[in-house]
Amino acid sequence: MTRIILASASPRRRELLAALVPEFEVVPADVPEHMDGDPAAEAVRLAREKAQAVADRMPGAVVIGSDTLVHDGEQFYGKPADAADAERMWRALRGRPHQVTTGVAVIGPGCSLAGASESNVTLRNLTDEEIAAYVASGRPLDKAGAYAIQDEDVATVERLDGCYCCVVGLPLWRLHAALKACGVDAREPHLTFERCATCPERPAPPDVLAIRA
Repeated sequence: MTRIILASASPRRRELLAALVPEFEVVPADVPEHMDGDPAAEAVRLAREKAQAVADRMPGAVVIGSDTLVHDGEQFYGKPADAADAERMWRALRGRPHQVTTGVAVIGPGCSLAGASESNVTLRNLTDEEIAAYVASGRPLDKAGAYAIQDEDVATVERLDGCYCCVVGLPLWRLHAALKACGVDAREPHLTFERCATCPERPAPPDVLAIRA
């Protein structure tokens, strides 16, 4: 059986990966997350560095690395340093669109693939009081951009254009294709998550491709 390793401590990425492969290990990579330049290139670089750092220690395994960047064309919004920083991010992003770019890399024996997905997100125009209450819950403090799209009880997101899983932290259709290319028998994500059936990154069926050709 192929040994599969997720180079991330994120519980959200673990939940997403479990939709594709039933068994895998978690070995977090200690890679400095500095960003400077094109978001897609930076997300891919960081994902590849994380995967490579673990692959170097685990020969023969298939290692998955990923990194998510939140940005608005002017600056990056990483994980907030504290509650005040989280509130600052919310005040800057609320009510207007920004981008979430997630890079994913798969490195294994004779295989090295990487790419990035990008989704456009508009946060709800929460009041200062609503932002303070959300930040006080502690949930935004370990997330890039200080929010989670899956926090449905707060309804943080007003509009999403793109892959939902990209915003959570692991674009499943992109990862599925990379795993298959590396010889891993991965389940299709929509068999676990219904939302993935309508994801814009889901490949078109062969018969549709033939018609378009």
